[in-house]
Amino acid sequence: MQFGIMSVSDVTRDPTTGRTPSEAERIRDFVTIAKKAEQVGLDVVAVGEHHNPPFFSSSPTTLLAAIASQTERIILTTSTTLITTNDPVRIAEEYAMLQHLANGRTDLMLGRGNTAPVYPWFGHEIRTGLHLALENYNLLHRLWREDVVDWEGRFRTALHGFTSTPRPLDDVPPFVWHGSIRTPEIAEQAAYYGNGFFANHIFWPPSHTKRMVNFYRERYEHHGHGPAKTAIVGLGGQFFVDRTSQSAKDAFRPYFDAAPVYGGGPSLEQFSESTPLAVGSVQEVIDKILGYHDYIGDYQRQLFLVDHAGIPLGTVLDQLELFGAEVLPVLRREFASRRDPEVPADPPTHADLVRAKYGDGEPRQPRPAANRGDNVTGGSPYIDLVEEQN
Repeated sequence: MQFGIMSVSDVTRDPTTGRTPSEAERIRDFVTIAKKAEQVGLDVVAVGEHHNPPFFSSSPTTLLAAIASQTERIILTTSTTLITTNDPVRIAEEYAMLQHLANGRTDLMLGRGNTAPVYPWFGHEIRTGLHLALENYNLLHRLWREDVVDWEGRFRTALHGFTSTPRPLDDVPPFVWHGSIRTPEIAEQAAYYGNGFFANHIFWPPSHTKRMVNFYRERYEHHGHGPAKTAIVGLGGQFFVDRTSQSAKDAFRPYFDAAPVYGGGPSLEQFSESTPLAVGSVQEVIDKILGYHDYIGDYQRQLFLVDHAGIPLGTVLDQLELFGAEVLPVLRREFASRRDPEVPADPPTHADLVRAKYGDGEPRQPRPAANRGDNVTGGSPYIDLVEEQN
């Protein structure tokens, strides 16, 4: 099972000092956090996409490429890539490039985004968000699997004989997750394509997440991808851990109370009781996270929000150190002991996808033919396919 961290990339005032970091600080700090996550043994680092203050991650691929150059093992992904306001052609190009630069250590999570003003900035309206998500992914799916695409849709200009470059690494697209908080149509889309489904999980009671995941699993089996229990599921979450329950709550409470998504509602104790938020001693955090299995069953990826609401870099690094040393080993052992042997332990890696496509054969390495001055060639622009056809 994969464990990792995710960030919404907020730039938030630290309520304990009154200081707000600069965007430059938060960008540098997140690279440091990602490197620390790899150092303590985590498997995944994810960053969201936003195009408005107070967030810094308007270009996730650029940030993840920088992290790729400074890490060796950790998987790089998003939480979320906006499938609605981004052109699917640009997503195809940018994430294929990241896939090459990271040597396959990447996948991505697609989501709609719920910030209404962002939509018109990119020529759309939020009321069309669901339709955009469905249509744009249908195109993205083809762009990564077909050298030459002819396509017409509702929300962008038609494509005639179009080739997205570069082609995916080894001609194998990155694994895709579809992330959702409350939208069954997105779970259905993930199931239809046999992709992963990521439940936000952070702000919702267990019963809601259970319903969404069960629906996805049922539809995954319905669409012929295998037994429901083998569907690929990821969950969000947040922890804050310390040596004692009281010290953890005392340290986290100012950030909880001031956070735009938490503050002004239920108390920290009430929120922790009714949602997956895990705040407490090492054992309490372990028990809370293991409890997810009680209502979700076996799943493949768990990501935690660690740098939200103004928590300073030093505290985040300390959290990762303690989590990696004392929480993570227990979680790995306990989740493994509970897993049905017929259920995948991890989401597909690039190596898994290459093996599934080629077996023991050599992966395709697309080689372009001579430049013809356009990207509407009709036939395949790649030498290897032309030679194969001849």
